[in-house]
Amino acid sequence: MADKRDFYEVLGVQKGASDEDIKKAYRQAAKKYHPDLNPGDKTAESKFKEINEAYEVLSDKDKRARYDQYGHAGVDPNYGAGQGGYNPFTGGAGGFNGDLGDIFESFFGGFGGFSGGGSRRTQNGPMRGSDIEAHVMLSFEESATGCKKTVDFSRVEDCDQCGGTGAAPGTTPKTCDQCGGRGQVRVTQQTPFGVVQTAKVCPSCNGTGKTIEKPCTKCNGQGRVRRSHKISVDIPAGVDNGSVVTVRGQGNSGANGGPAGDLLIVVSVRPHPIFERDGNDLWEELTITFAQAALGAEIMVPTLDGKIALKVPSGTQFGHTFRVKDKGIPDVHGRGKGSLYIKVKIEVPTKLTSQQQELLRQFDTGAAATEKKKKWR
Repeated sequence: MADKRDFYEVLGVQKGASDEDIKKAYRQAAKKYHPDLNPGDKTAESKFKEINEAYEVLSDKDKRARYDQYGHAGVDPNYGAGQGGYNPFTGGAGGFNGDLGDIFESFFGGFGGFSGGGSRRTQNGPMRGSDIEAHVMLSFEESATGCKKTVDFSRVEDCDQCGGTGAAPGTTPKTCDQCGGRGQVRVTQQTPFGVVQTAKVCPSCNGTGKTIEKPCTKCNGQGRVRRSHKISVDIPAGVDNGSVVTVRGQGNSGANGGPAGDLLIVVSVRPHPIFERDGNDLWEELTITFAQAALGAEIMVPTLDGKIALKVPSGTQFGHTFRVKDKGIPDVHGRGKGSLYIKVKIEVPTKLTSQQQELLRQFDTGAAATEKKKKWR
């Protein structure tokens, strides 16, 4: 980590830069060092990777906050590998996904008040595990074409030492003496309106209906442990910033035989140095010379599928937009592809010889005369 450059320095921005400034700086740097624009240049390739790493951290609010406070150690899951792979800043190998509420939800469920029938929900029945969230960063091209990504995440599972019971091996949980296994106790209160009886979570078993005399040493009697996992996930073509890819059954394990929750993979996409995305359409700017605009030309323009020849007719004006069908982003649901829109910018020459200047004056005079004749016809 010591040889890594400061991420703000890599993108050429100040520490307090806005999200828009960071995005703009990334686009400029990525365009300069993009492999497609620097074929075979290993230095440019290395700088492009460094720029992407910096943007991945600084474009993420949580990662940026950790980086600002702890530096590279705050965003490197391999920091602390000598201490069993645990990183106190990111929450362990692969980072911490989800929050502590997931653990308690899986352990105890929600004590969500009274049901329509007036009885409180107990914790003895099967309960589905909670969903967990992980994040993946894609290049613009990966989001357009689809890809496979290895995703690191951690989830709550049944303890393999006690089998999820929470009791030490060789022992079993016992029915709670205070609530008789119901997970609730009834409390009678004298009020101005008379005697009112309510049901409350049993304080002895916390609503589980069972007590553990000798807790499992591995999970401290909770029956659940958090483990790190790594899976390969197919990311479909056409995903965009904020898209969620759901992997069924890979979330926190359920309780009392309930099904596991889902893994929700939130997608972030790096901006492209050339293309701007609008839904499934792509936009790019094409700069042509004054002569090409006036006389017409055939120009090679980049697309996500490689370069294509674009015919620019004579008399093309500044701001004119060409549409190329089916050269945009695939629809994530498989409903075709968007279009590529190419907006023309005309480059005005800044250094002209005296001969060129004279020719332009003659051209301008002749063009003005022609327009005047048309006007009076």
